Amino acid sequence: MSKTLGVLGGMGPGATLDFLAKLQAATPVNREQDHLRVLVDINPKIPDRNNSDDAAGPVLAEMAVGLRDAGAQVLAIACNTAHAYAAEVKASGLPLVDLIETAGLAAQAAGAERVGVLGTNGALALYRRTFSHQALEAVTLDDHEQVEFMALLYRVKHGDLGPDSRETMASLAHRLVGKGAQVVVAGCTEVPLVMGAADLSVPFIDATEALAKRCVALCLAAD
Repeated sequence: MSKTLGVLGGMGPGATLDFLAKLQAATPVNREQDHLRVLVDINPKIPDRNNSDDAAGPVLAEMAVGLRDAGAQVLAIACNTAHAYAAEVKASGLPLVDLIETAGLAAQAAGAERVGVLGTNGALALYRRTFSHQALEAVTLDDHEQVEFMALLYRVKHGDLGPDSRETMASLAHRLVGKGAQVVVAGCTEVPLVMGAADLSVPFIDATEALAKRCVALCLAAD
């Protein structure tokens, strides 16, 4: 039997739905019953992970316990920045498929050493820490560009997926390439909502998609 996946979502809801679609697409099936059983807590009431306080931690911990008690055997978080509270989530006793680590593994598989990352300030700190253990260098935006990215991020969270948002995201990614990035990682789950591989001249690593594929592999490994 495959393992049941529990997903901590809602950060934001659109990004969680994107993850679930990619999870389904990544699952090899011959019939409907071959898909994974997935328990999802889409909770947009989680405090903003980009604030300096730790209010999100207890909420994420409670969600993890709820998913465990409902039958989840493996957990995933459909948000990069929320991985700052990975310890609280793993306190549930369930294994967590780490999104940041997964993106780094995908960059390594692509043969990259200098990896551009589009992410929140909190996510960038997590990427730098994880990449330091993976022999990868994180290439990031300048301070004023990061302010522009954060403003765009909140527009995307509010549902602005139009041409202006796509153009701005691609422009920010191109700046990372100009700084020497050999690949660009979507280090925020909102990024793939407005950007794809066709927008870049270097490989694009959709961390959401990479997480979906790794979750499928781990859950099916029990078969």
